[in-house]
Amino acid sequence: MQPELREQIEFALDTIRPYLEADGGNVRIVELTDDMVLKLELLGSCGTCPMSTMTLKAGVEEAIKRAIPEIVRVEAVNLTVA
Repeated sequence: MQPELREQIEFALDTIRPYLEADGGNVRIVELTDDMVLKLELLGSCGTCPMSTMTLKAGVEEAIKRAIPEIVRVEAVNLTVA
């Protein structure tokens, strides 16, 4: 992943991290695939929260796509569906 792209992603994630951290969670970049799918690891309570799927789509993916429109999708590598 290009350093400037990683920086843009981290910046976008930083806009929503306070909300995740308030609930005891966070996210970590795992990889950005060649077809522009961002893979994240959900950390802390985000890994087991039943609302994680909604948070990922409505919050995280929204913030990422707004900042970097080239990213087509955001996926969690460790999402446990409750």
